[in-house]
Amino acid sequence: MKLRYIILYVSEPRATVDFYTRAFGVEPGFVHPSGDYAEMVTGETKLAFSAISLMQSLGKTVAEAPVERPSFEIAFEVVDVAAAVARAVEAGAALVSAPAKMDWGQTIAYVRAPEGTLVEICTPVG
Repeated sequence: MKLRYIILYVSEPRATVDFYTRAFGVEPGFVHPSGDYAEMVTGETKLAFSAISLMQSLGKTVAEAPVERPSFEIAFEVVDVAAAVARAVEAGAALVSAPAKMDWGQTIAYVRAPEGTLVEICTPVG
């Protein structure tokens, strides 16, 4: 079995793609002409965005606003966490926690994307 993609439900996929490109340097991949669905170029497992309205039109009941206490996060691995956090905040992310060195040697920080997703920015483990 292979994890093929992760889809986040958002109000405006095109705006979300624009933010992720500016904030994290991830390039757009497939963007449906309707703008209701888009994928980023993130390696073998794609990060995708689907419009909440599209999901509702397909009969799916999904959250329409970010939850106060998310049950997941996504993570981007980088060499320079502080520089990546600064770029994300400049692009419109909200700082959740500043870069900190963990006991296991990894540096991590958290930001919240405008659509509400909690994003970890981290160095490689080990």
